[in-house]
Amino acid sequence: MNSFYASVEIAYDPSLKGKPVAIAGNVEERKGIIVTCSYEARAKGVKATMPLWEARKLCPDLIVKKPNFDRYRSASMAMFTILREYTDKVEPVSIDEGYVDLSEFSGTKPLLIAKSIQNRLLEELLLPCSIGVAPNKFLAKMASDMKKPLGISILRKRDLPEKLWPLPANEMHGIGEKTAEKLRSIQINTIYDVAHADTIQLKNLLGINGARLKERANGIDDRKVDPDAIYDFKSIGNSSTLSKNTTNEAEIQEVLRKLAKSVSVRMKRKEVVASKFFVTIRYGNLKTITRSKKVENPINKEDDILFVASHLFFSHWDGEPIRLLGITGQDLVEKSEAVKQLDLFSFENDAKDEPLVELMNKLNGKYGSQVIKKGVKANKKESSTVGTSFNKDFLRE
Repeated sequence: MNSFYASVEIAYDPSLKGKPVAIAGNVEERKGIIVTCSYEARAKGVKATMPLWEARKLCPDLIVKKPNFDRYRSASMAMFTILREYTDKVEPVSIDEGYVDLSEFSGTKPLLIAKSIQNRLLEELLLPCSIGVAPNKFLAKMASDMKKPLGISILRKRDLPEKLWPLPANEMHGIGEKTAEKLRSIQINTIYDVAHADTIQLKNLLGINGARLKERANGIDDRKVDPDAIYDFKSIGNSSTLSKNTTNEAEIQEVLRKLAKSVSVRMKRKEVVASKFFVTIRYGNLKTITRSKKVENPINKEDDILFVASHLFFSHWDGEPIRLLGITGQDLVEKSEAVKQLDLFSFENDAKDEPLVELMNKLNGKYGSQVIKKGVKANKKESSTVGTSFNKDFLRE
């Protein structure tokens, strides 16, 4: 989708069409950051991650809107519903992006379907998109970025020397600025250089990802479009940029508490627990550190997460002003599968529950594993629509 958040706001309020529109957090704050913006704003030099004050300096008539995530989720659900009318082989990868496998269709049918999808999204939802048509996921992703807005680009393997290889390495999907900087240190500057680099040298520099990048640069990608991949998630986290840099411990603790609550709510919604937690600390000078701790028994309760996060933070904070804080739970397992490590302090309490557990096991054995659970609330009825997220839960609340 093209400038998705901004496009949704324009679709909701057509009076914004043709005007420079930006979505930003902390609209009232001078230090707010641009999340995305319309192409009219981009033409004035405004871009994502730019401070709001700088964007307004470049574009004095910039219209700034607060994010409305409920509105964006609804638009995303409508978009994926349209995609699934063509095939059930749809893999959402974010709120505004997905893969569609059209290999069941022959001849020019996939191109006609691509055009149909683009027209319907524009006519029915008033939302523009760009589509890449290619033999695999990587090339489709690269093609989708070649013409924006409202582009349809075809990228075949035989097109690589002309269309892909001349591009700078940092324009290749999977190569961020830090990776590009490492590649430049060994004179790899273009996608052609990546495609023809020494595999061992790439592995030494980037690990297993180095060999994978070389394959991608040569148009090799055997990943399938997997509709069930939206259920895969390896971590759940949240971060918060402070309105101003601070060394106030009470303010810092309050931010950590809110983050712990947010992570806890999302973990409970997924019915998972985590056995490893990370705390991200970004200082006023933008120096960023991440510290982690593995817990003996997997947790998802707010107080437990806050305890671990607070210990991590205050053990590693150097006293300098804080700009951003983040908490992430990793090594996730389903709560029903988590095995509690009994210790001297918990054994007595667990032993008291043994008669109850034995009864539950008998009932579940006779009537099914879900007939009765201890301490588990019944799930609220959810939409049957398949969802994904900012970290793959963005369509579910």
